[in-house]
Amino acid sequence: MNLLLIPLVVMAGMGLSVEAGLLGPLGAEVGEGWATLGIFGMGSLLLTFGLIFSRPKLGALFSQPRWMLAGGLLGPIYVLALTLATPHIGVGLTMVGILFGQVAASLIIDHQGWLGASRRAVDRYRLAALAAILVALWLIH
Repeated sequence: MNLLLIPLVVMAGMGLSVEAGLLGPLGAEVGEGWATLGIFGMGSLLLTFGLIFSRPKLGALFSQPRWMLAGGLLGPIYVLALTLATPHIGVGLTMVGILFGQVAASLIIDHQGWLGASRRAVDRYRLAALAAILVALWLIH
């Protein structure tokens, strides 16, 4: 099952690149904040329609520790960063920069076992992968 998730996350990453490519021109036309709101509005509508046919779990959502909902603050910041950066530095450099930040933070989260993650030690292979992404960031610039 875990191997089947790899193509899924690769395709999701490809979708993020397409999203970044769409956000730049949209932000130039309507403003970065409105572009971000538009993307989240469309996503919220789609998700709402999908959830209409599922069993409600809203009570369970709000009974969780409040810090678990903090990810809702990070999404708009991420999309706004895409909207601002992509027209100036391109989709490639934007995505590799984001990838470097994601992997660096992910290694720390895994190593420490934060946010409910299983602990996975940062070893030389993981550090080498992070270094390779840093080299890619430098090369693509």
